[in-house]
Amino acid sequence: MVTSDEDLICAIATPPGQGGIGVVRLSGRGAKELSERLCGKPLQPRRAVYCEFRHAGEPLDDGLALWFPAPNSFTGEEVVELQGHGGPVVQQRLLTALCNGGARLARPGEFSERAFHNGKLDLAQAEGIADLIASTSVAAARAAMNTLQGTFSNRVNDLTEALVNLRVQIEAAIDFPDEDIEILEQAGVAGKLQELADLLERSISSADQGRLLNSGIQVALMGAPNVGKSSLLNALVGED
Repeated sequence: MVTSDEDLICAIATPPGQGGIGVVRLSGRGAKELSERLCGKPLQPRRAVYCEFRHAGEPLDDGLALWFPAPNSFTGEEVVELQGHGGPVVQQRLLTALCNGGARLARPGEFSERAFHNGKLDLAQAEGIADLIASTSVAAARAAMNTLQGTFSNRVNDLTEALVNLRVQIEAAIDFPDEDIEILEQAGVAGKLQELADLLERSISSADQGRLLNSGIQVALMGAPNVGKSSLLNALVGED
């Protein structure tokens, strides 16, 4: 099937299975109008509206509808979240009603992809979302949240800007070799280059640390019999 960034897409935003709440998300032009047809009520920007979701005269569920006008939404498009009960059958019926109304099922990761294309996220932040969801420790969640908030991206952008400025100074010295002023020496290019190299090395180390926090590492305790391997492991994990 041929898809387009102009399509109205929908998907279940909560984990599969049974739960108290299930969220179905729409993104794209016409999300508000389609949702209002299901709700039978007008929606207000960023205000939860309680309603009964109906399709073809039949009640499907009841819950809250929340509309985020473009561009102030996760994807940068018009977004609506329908928050009903967390049953697979209930959520599937909502999806079917939305698809019958003109939406299509979103591809895996398509909401984040649209957020990237619309300038709401960069690639590092998009990866931060996946890392945050998959976090298995507090440290990993903190690292992912820093990435999602743009900490790593800002550092990379600052390094890029500094390297471009340094390149301009070097090219100026190459283009005007007969000038009396030693441009490179005056600008302290050598010192700045070393400083940038140190910053780049620290950024790479930070990225490696974040990767290890997310994926973990394998450690082997090796040695001759009865030298204390088990005792060391017990001490590290805090149990026998």
